[in-house]
Amino acid sequence: MMTDQEQKIPLWRDDRFWRIAGQVIVVIGVIAFFGILGSNLVRNLQQAGIGFSFEFLGNNASFAISESVIPYNPSLDSYSRVLMAGLLNTLRIAISGIILTTIVGIFAGIAQFSDNWLLRKLSVIYIEIVRNTPLLLQLLFWYAMFLQLPSVEEKFDLAGIIFLSKRGINLPFPASPQIWLWLAALVVTAIAAFFLWQWRTKIIVEQGQSGQPQLITLWLTVITAILIIVFGFGWQAPQSPEPGTIETGLRLSIEFTSLLMGLVFYTGAFIAEIVRAGIQSVPKGQWEAARSLGLKSGLVMRLVVFPQALRVIIPPLNSQYLNLVKNSSLAIAVAYPDLYNVANTTFNQTGRVIQVILIIMITYLLLNLIISLLMNLLNISVQLKER
Repeated sequence: MMTDQEQKIPLWRDDRFWRIAGQVIVVIGVIAFFGILGSNLVRNLQQAGIGFSFEFLGNNASFAISESVIPYNPSLDSYSRVLMAGLLNTLRIAISGIILTTIVGIFAGIAQFSDNWLLRKLSVIYIEIVRNTPLLLQLLFWYAMFLQLPSVEEKFDLAGIIFLSKRGINLPFPASPQIWLWLAALVVTAIAAFFLWQWRTKIIVEQGQSGQPQLITLWLTVITAILIIVFGFGWQAPQSPEPGTIETGLRLSIEFTSLLMGLVFYTGAFIAEIVRAGIQSVPKGQWEAARSLGLKSGLVMRLVVFPQALRVIIPPLNSQYLNLVKNSSLAIAVAYPDLYNVANTTFNQTGRVIQVILIIMITYLLLNLIISLLMNLLNISVQLKER
């Protein structure tokens, strides 16, 4: 009979040991590889008389950018200030792009299942044309289209509230002194509507009730939100007191609008296909069971099919959001001063290519990690909870 000592597996034949040892070896190899690259980089920079530091961020930038969310004076402000302006411009295009492309993608995806022949075909044509055309080409197309707008003196006037010209698109903008109070009220109203919607869905699905009282309350909530937006925000339309001038309101430059349109419609086409695939992944039995309960087509999609499709839609949707943020760096093609465009001028002026590239890479990495984290939380919330 063998003793415990004789049955003990030698270390060099233990799979558990080699799995851990293999990972340790890989980590040491990666650290050594980047250590060699780093030391080589520092040595080459020293030979070229360039130190590896970020002190240049405090120097005067002395170059202008066409638009900025924060005040920026090229003759006074530093490179760190202009990079911050570029980052905020990137966030501006990323946030508005993610919101709009989600609306476009979901609408175009669901439209492929519409009973309306024209709507269904228009959705397919949009997806096939946009999805198979390079994004850079589309950005240049939108930019060329907006460049054809008339001068400010001959601007298009849409009902006296929207102006279109080479200077950009001028829209009404909230100007109420109590705008933050009204925004807080709108957020509270939206939260109340969300929970009311959840409650109504639950009693319809689980208790078979009509949900009419909740629907009436929901409509009252919607009407309240509309009244807040229309009357509380104090909208200020753009004014043209004399030819060649446009004052007040919100101005969207043609560079920003071109980039936003290109990113929204390009990414929206991919999201539409993701939505279509997600809806088709729901078994037909679910459709038939929902219809057998007497639910109309809209309720079948909203209450039964789409919630199940979300479990398939959200993971690839995350990838499309990440692509949108990364593709925003193509702003340089239409001269929009995003982070990459501003950083490009910065390292051309300072010669600190490595430092600026590191800043760009870390910034985009953090942005995408934040998006991934939020989408993973959303994904967890819609997954089936096994008991």
